[in-house]
Amino acid sequence: MVRVITVSDIKKLISTVGLKNFFSQLILAVEKEYARWECFQKSARHAVHVDNGVIELMPICDDEFYTFKFVNGHPNNTSANKLTVAALGLLADIKTGYPLMISEMTLLTAFRTSATSALAAKYLARKNTKKIGIIGTGAQSEFQIMAQSTLFDIETVKYFDIDLHAMEKFEHNLKNEKFKLVRCDQAKQVVDGVDIITTATATKKQTHILDMSSIKPGLHINSIGGDCPGKTELDKNILQHTKIVVEYLPQSKIEGEIQQTDAKIYAELWELVTGVKKGRTSDSDITLFDSVGFAIEDFAILKFVYQLMVKNNVGTEMDLIPELANPKNLFGLV
Repeated sequence: MVRVITVSDIKKLISTVGLKNFFSQLILAVEKEYARWECFQKSARHAVHVDNGVIELMPICDDEFYTFKFVNGHPNNTSANKLTVAALGLLADIKTGYPLMISEMTLLTAFRTSATSALAAKYLARKNTKKIGIIGTGAQSEFQIMAQSTLFDIETVKYFDIDLHAMEKFEHNLKNEKFKLVRCDQAKQVVDGVDIITTATATKKQTHILDMSSIKPGLHINSIGGDCPGKTELDKNILQHTKIVVEYLPQSKIEGEIQQTDAKIYAELWELVTGVKKGRTSDSDITLFDSVGFAIEDFAILKFVYQLMVKNNVGTEMDLIPELANPKNLFGLV
């Protein structure tokens, strides 16, 4: 039997576990899998680019589980009242090849992306981080803020979006949190005085959300909007003056901010997690996590959710794989 996990199941699980607790456990789960980097068979995702977006498959496995995610990225979908990103995921047993779980991954992608950003900030941001900012208050934004507030004692959140309604949505969803919300009139205002800035825009083109004139010593940048060829958010001059960390270099070179420059890459994230390389070494370091999303993060959350679902008896078991007394008699079913 295959356990099928719906959006309603994820909501039920979050209610049971608690949102803050879910974030903190998930960040640890992602960190644990990055610490096991050498245990995985890895590859860049398979992407099919179309005029209005991209559709991707993201596979990975260790010696216990295989996972993959189907995910799209269609920036113009919101004009038709559809999500920019929609996803499904599968977790399978390596020994038999049998699927164990099929899950919604739209919510889970937002969770795992924000957990990974927070994990990177754990190693790259200043330890006494109090003020953070985000440029782009779309579907990913609240997840990013909540994940960072799980690891840091955040007092102030600054934000900007060209879409007024997106900012109003952001304000409504976070109005009961302990940190102060500060709306800004333009992107460069968000950067002023913050310890972490997250760029999370969706336009499928090369843009300059930030330029070097806005960047001050000590800043950590989480850039999550650039995630396919021809789509970037940062002035390439920034890349020449920052300590750059990526997830999986063969993929990041094609899809990340680093596609637009030959700037030196300091490390892959696993190297910080395992202590092969140090993260921030000075309060004046300018650091950049050039995040495009990597399959190990999907692996981490699918494995994490599967364990929680079994423990809490959430989800529906369905006969998606035939169960036969004689496994050679498949035709006997029909």
